[in-house]
Amino acid sequence: MTRISMKTINQFNEKDLKSKIQESRSELSKLKVDAAKGTLRKESGKLKPIRHDIARMLTRLTEMNKEK
Repeated sequence: MTRISMKTINQFNEKDLKSKIQESRSELSKLKVDAAKGTLRKESGKLKPIRHDIARMLTRLTEMNKEK
């Protein structure tokens, strides 16, 4: 999964944003399990960007709920 820009996040509607958050969280949990097992080598740099993307999406979701 690649980094998601704020421009792209702003184009998502609420339903798409929630599904993307769920997808990112599942990927993050898989990476965390691999890190705990010690089998995470090349992908060790993916944890932080995924966490940041989830935070950006949650922030946008909160903004959308406040606009309503």
